[in-house]
Amino acid sequence: MKPSFRPAPGRSYIAFYKPFEVLCQFSEEKESGEEKKTTLAAFDFPASVYPVGRLDYDSEGLLLLSDDGRMTRELFEGREHPRTYLAQVERVPEAAQLLQLEKGVLLQGVKTRPAKVKLLRDEPQIEERSKPIRFRKNVPTAWLELTLWEGKNRQVRRMTAHVGHPTLRLLRVSIGQLRLSDLGLKCGQWRSLSPEEVLKIFA
Repeated sequence: MKPSFRPAPGRSYIAFYKPFEVLCQFSEEKESGEEKKTTLAAFDFPASVYPVGRLDYDSEGLLLLSDDGRMTRELFEGREHPRTYLAQVERVPEAAQLLQLEKGVLLQGVKTRPAKVKLLRDEPQIEERSKPIRFRKNVPTAWLELTLWEGKNRQVRRMTAHVGHPTLRLLRVSIGQLRLSDLGLKCGQWRSLSPEEVLKIFA
């Protein structure tokens, strides 16, 4: 099926490698006494763009921004589009736990949709996080690659915790066929996407 979305002339379509501990908003709503948090305002985006979807404060990776409202509607109200994540989890999951994640788990009484889940044999080649994960000598970690077709709040973290393997680090590496590794971005960098790259999001 050909993508139904076509980028519009004069509109901005941006890919951003979001760092750890950055809020996916431009203004901070800070409670009294709370430490000031970094927002998207720190990265000099064009004034007209806003995030398409979100990544949690403690997650990293590919975030899209645009001034084209059609993009959000197409990604979240149209047909399903895959999103792939790398999750570093506590301990090494067994085959039965990976199968649970693939088939779906109950989160607050609602079963998640089937997902693609793979246990990685080698540690992925990604940038070090600004704050290393909590290291526990007697607790090994493993890396999972998960592809989801839905985006519930903190879904990957809740899924892995449900099967007994809390997520320690989470990085979104692709949306559709647009892969972070192909964009030439370092953590904290962004760039405009070509029309061909925009179409990969919906492929």
